[in-house]
Amino acid sequence: MNGSLFLIPALPFAGFLILATMGRRLTKRMVAVVGVGSVGLAALLAVFIAVGFVTAPPQGNAFTQTLWTWMQFDGYSVPIAFALDPLSLIMVLVVTLVGFLIHLYSAEFMQSDAGYSRFFAYMNLFVGAMLTLVLADNLALLYLGWEGVGLCSYLLIGFWYADPANGRAARKAFIVTRVGDTAMAIGLFLLFTNLGTLKIQGLMQAAHSKWPVGHNTAVLAAALLLGGALGKSAQLPLQVWLPDAMAGPTPVSALIHAATMVTVGVYLIARTHVLFELAPVVQTAVAIIGAATLLVAGFSALAQRDIKRVLAYSTISQIGYMFLALGVGAWPAAMFHFMTHAFFKALLFLGAGVVILAQHEEHDMFKMGGLRDKLPSTFWTFLIGSASLSALPLVTAGFYSKDLILWQTWSSPSGGAALWAAGLLGAFVTSIYTFRMVFVTFFGEPKKEVGYRPGARMTFPLVILAFFSIAGGFVELPETLGNLPLFSGFLQSVFPETATNPFGAKTELIFQLIASFVSLSGILVAYVFYIRRPRYAEKLVNARSIDSFRKFCLAGWDFDALYDRIIVRPFLWIAEINKQDIIDHGYTGVANFNRALSRWLSKTQTGNIRWYAMGIALGAVVFFAIVIFFS
Repeated sequence: MNGSLFLIPALPFAGFLILATMGRRLTKRMVAVVGVGSVGLAALLAVFIAVGFVTAPPQGNAFTQTLWTWMQFDGYSVPIAFALDPLSLIMVLVVTLVGFLIHLYSAEFMQSDAGYSRFFAYMNLFVGAMLTLVLADNLALLYLGWEGVGLCSYLLIGFWYADPANGRAARKAFIVTRVGDTAMAIGLFLLFTNLGTLKIQGLMQAAHSKWPVGHNTAVLAAALLLGGALGKSAQLPLQVWLPDAMAGPTPVSALIHAATMVTVGVYLIARTHVLFELAPVVQTAVAIIGAATLLVAGFSALAQRDIKRVLAYSTISQIGYMFLALGVGAWPAAMFHFMTHAFFKALLFLGAGVVILAQHEEHDMFKMGGLRDKLPSTFWTFLIGSASLSALPLVTAGFYSKDLILWQTWSSPSGGAALWAAGLLGAFVTSIYTFRMVFVTFFGEPKKEVGYRPGARMTFPLVILAFFSIAGGFVELPETLGNLPLFSGFLQSVFPETATNPFGAKTELIFQLIASFVSLSGILVAYVFYIRRPRYAEKLVNARSIDSFRKFCLAGWDFDALYDRIIVRPFLWIAEINKQDIIDHGYTGVANFNRALSRWLSKTQTGNIRWYAMGIALGAVVFFAIVIFFS
């Protein structure tokens, strides 16, 4: 079965080729069959390969399939090769299974759109690029998939390109992520020139044997790779593109900006964890950036009115938790939260899509209300996703993954009280903004009639994702709640062993109770302010100091305004000055000089033989003078 590994990315690519070449000639039914079916077959194949991998692990708990040589130069070749190990297997399963459910949802959600086949072509291309990225055996192929998902993100964010705002959002995402991608590309060149390979496993082994901890080259390479991760994963200071990326269709938000593309930075750091362990200062920076991002994005989400922008900032915040875990060396915890987040955040985005359709394309939560009884299946599944995002204790997947991050942030030698407190405050804010969204949208008096009710193709993915938003957490139970470390045990061959707990199970239980209390307190605060005493929220918002902070958070802490002043406006000013291209003036000057000289010389062509004879005589005199004086 491992010999079929290449088919997992090949199937979505095949779907893209069919839709790109023949999509206009196919019926919408056939487009859906090709678009959804190709990803569905990839998911089915991934499950079969996963079963075989678990029941009969390959030698070394990893398998590599080399297809052909991609590039060859100076005795070195870069192959098209796919590698399967526990880390890439988890990524593949999440991408294909969640991707299939989103594609199925899209078949109904996009039914009335004129660009139906184009949409599925882009989505298939994205899934193929994402699978190439996570299965790549070498960093060159990984980078190809990395840029592929960036291209698809641009195409899908700007899918409704007739609206100029959508085009601006797509360009913004493309340009901001290019900043990080450039840093990453320089990092790859640095690694290759110093270690002589781009094969991931060989690269990590060479780095470990050649560089001591804290080596300057290791620090620089890790910092450059971190730059790439910050761009794609929308972490400070490159987080500004993701909220505007909500301009794309809602399934795009669910696939690209919740479950897959924005987590590739997490995957990159986890995959190259050896390099970051050799650069402790960079790894510490990862934790600090994650902690700062989860707070900045969490408070920004608390101020939003657009339901999709709430979820967008929530995504940035939750990825901040993953970076926090990576920064303290809790590698399995970061990947565990990646998996649970993919389930509940995809569920929330898809649920938001149903709500937006039902409310006649309305995005403002405060213009909704009373949908609990009118959209019961959407309400209950959305509630489950919200509970998981808020880490509702004991029963949700989000509780187990977030609690593991908080506990290991405290207990890890690389962690500490400050980082733990930041994570705890972020959990409190998360509970407030999440259930604020639930209470405002689904409770209270209806403000609009329901104009659309989801069919089976939209409801089925919600139910399945709701199931995994609960059951997905029980693959990693802490010592205090059953001690079942299946997930971290599966990743044991990929990551170094997590530092042992120096505090004991009783201390861990106390910290779990604190985290649970904080989560429940946030839900209670949202209930009081938006159900029991909504006038309290109005008074609080209308207070001058609070209102100023709310506007500041609503604008995403004014990062856009800052970048506009220090980058965009100076660039436009220089462009205005350079409208005629200053560099070209040099070449234009040379050309103008030659034209002037030509015109001057042409005046010597008078047709008068006496002048020609005199010119010849003068030339002879000059020539002999040169010979006499310089010989």
